[in-house]
Amino acid sequence: MIKAGIIGATGYAGNEIVRLLLGHKDVEIEWLVSKSFEGRNFADIYRNFFEILDMDCLGSDLENLIDRVDVIFTATPQGYLSSVLKEEMLEKAVFIDLSADYRIKDVEIYEKWYGIKHASPELIKRAVYGLCEVNRDDIRNTRLLANPGCFTTCSILTAYPLIKEQLIDPDTLIINALSGVSGAGRGAKVQNLFSEVNESAKAYGVTTHRHTPEIEEQLSYAYGGSVTVNFTPHLIPMNRGILVTETASLRQGADEGSIRAAYEKHFGREFFIRLLKDGFNPETRFVEGSNFTDIGFKVDRRTNRVVLMGALDNLVKGAAGQAVQNMNIIFGFDETEGLKALPMVP
Repeated sequence: MIKAGIIGATGYAGNEIVRLLLGHKDVEIEWLVSKSFEGRNFADIYRNFFEILDMDCLGSDLENLIDRVDVIFTATPQGYLSSVLKEEMLEKAVFIDLSADYRIKDVEIYEKWYGIKHASPELIKRAVYGLCEVNRDDIRNTRLLANPGCFTTCSILTAYPLIKEQLIDPDTLIINALSGVSGAGRGAKVQNLFSEVNESAKAYGVTTHRHTPEIEEQLSYAYGGSVTVNFTPHLIPMNRGILVTETASLRQGADEGSIRAAYEKHFGREFFIRLLKDGFNPETRFVEGSNFTDIGFKVDRRTNRVVLMGALDNLVKGAAGQAVQNMNIIFGFDETEGLKALPMVP
């Protein structure tokens, strides 16, 4: 049994970590930290935990709190962890960070896209990018885990086998992605009010979305050279979910059989990645509430391009679920522990 602390527990991702850890047989939640709700009982904020979890939210006193836990999840805005983390803290607890502070290896790219100064660039080299199905071996040995973003997890997993096997021209990769409103966080924002979002859909962050360099960096590692993509996210009126549709030109010789073989080679034995049968396309409703990613594809011989499709729950596999999956890998637990819940339909 290990003990866990969660900083940013009252955000959507933090709340989801709480929910998942309460169903984990090898973990006990030791404390919860919330800047906005310090002193409030967690179950008064999220009443789905009424008579299930009786715990008050604490203020962020990391220097003292760290000695009480084995793992700390930071579901916090960009810049928080990098401003408080010190190297000696990594000897006391494993940190699993859901922000972008340690995802991007080039600090100049991070500072350019996020518009803030990185406060501990010397620690970036110690971080492992926590895309479980790709970096599992490195994840096992890290004390600082950079949990991927929701758009990036779906976008990278959907394209990874074809990039890795060089079945598509990476310079032609175009990614369009749809996200539910919870992806924007729990903070009060006019543009996320019900009447602003309902019965509407919009593109945002066009050519400037912060997940772009993360996608490019990880796909570049897979390809073995530079990859540049067009990434366009869209906000749609649903609570949860990510759906990506990606298109790219096929390399000579690539066909349905070689594409299916590439997916099977890299993901065929992965519990949390489901490769759909021919004729079925991913839908967010079939992954909602789960840690699964559904992937499908269709070859367009008319244009010599392939259409790749992926779906996941942005708060589970796109955030909290992947964080727990990473924790399981690091501590040697069954990788599926606490994450076996089936998707909720309807």
